[in-house]
Amino acid sequence: MEVGIDSFAAFDNAGLEISPSERLRRLVEQIEYSDKIGLDVFGVGEHHRKEFLDSSPAIVLAAAATRTKHIRLTSAVTVLSAADPVRVFQDFATLDLLSRGRAEMVVGRGSFTEAFPLFGFKLEEYNSLFEEKLDLLLKIRNNEHVYWSGQHRPRLNGEGVYPRPLQNPFPIWIGVGGTPQSFVRAGLLGLPLMVAIIGGETHRFRPLIDLYREAGRKAGHSIEQLKVGIHSIGYVAKNTEEAIDDFYPGYARTMSEIGRERGWSKMTRGSFDAQRDSRGALLVGDPDEVVEKILRHSKALGGISRITFMMNPASLPHSKLMRATELIGRRVAPALRKLNETYAVTP
Repeated sequence: MEVGIDSFAAFDNAGLEISPSERLRRLVEQIEYSDKIGLDVFGVGEHHRKEFLDSSPAIVLAAAATRTKHIRLTSAVTVLSAADPVRVFQDFATLDLLSRGRAEMVVGRGSFTEAFPLFGFKLEEYNSLFEEKLDLLLKIRNNEHVYWSGQHRPRLNGEGVYPRPLQNPFPIWIGVGGTPQSFVRAGLLGLPLMVAIIGGETHRFRPLIDLYREAGRKAGHSIEQLKVGIHSIGYVAKNTEEAIDDFYPGYARTMSEIGRERGWSKMTRGSFDAQRDSRGALLVGDPDEVVEKILRHSKALGGISRITFMMNPASLPHSKLMRATELIGRRVAPALRKLNETYAVTP
């Protein structure tokens, strides 16, 4: 099982007095340290909101590429519906060359909507934009010269798309939430799946993951192709009490703010504690507790290939993010690699 961290480069959610430049510098430092301690992957999201500094994830990852040696560098996710697949491919192919074959991308439709008016797209075309652009992105991946036509972008008549990445094929994952059609689409295409499980009970995603695997099998894809990763909100400290005390205040504030936009109930300590129980989605606790919970989740979902921690919702200071990164890299990841064969279920 691969273990990693995702970041949205959250900025000033807690009123921390640092500059945007310093926040990004610290993010690159965190990626560099994640590489040093042996984490497998680091992802940077894409948002177009004031509270995040990740509107250009490929640039952040490129800065990290020249300071790392082993860790895989990915988007988390690229908002493909509001992007030009040609430019997206060029950016990540360049990242792949800079990193000597360590780049990936996770593409999705995004959980916020600001990118659509910003780049001149209609939100009501949310689904058709993604389907068409994913089709083009995969054609670019598989063909140096591309012949393609669609509804939302000018046609391509054999133009070459450069540079070409070092990896062939370049790794493209599909990022999904809870829409059955998205799971089936990924399975039919034989693309690895990254599931954002940020609330509720993790085992409830098993029917959707089964849909993905069944669609993939029927389409003739091998089980090795049908990898499942989980993007989870989580935080690790030396003991559970410290983890809760560090994480809950900022997490409750952030989730309540997002909840006001989306009509959710205010986050309460009771809701938080429910999410922390054995079946809840939150991975907040000491290293041993978190390892055990990830293994239970993997078994409940029929086996997972990757787990990534998202710590940004808690608006933690850099020192705590780095300490949590150290614990994930030195305690959680080695334990999962050692125990996964015993406890995880092979799909």
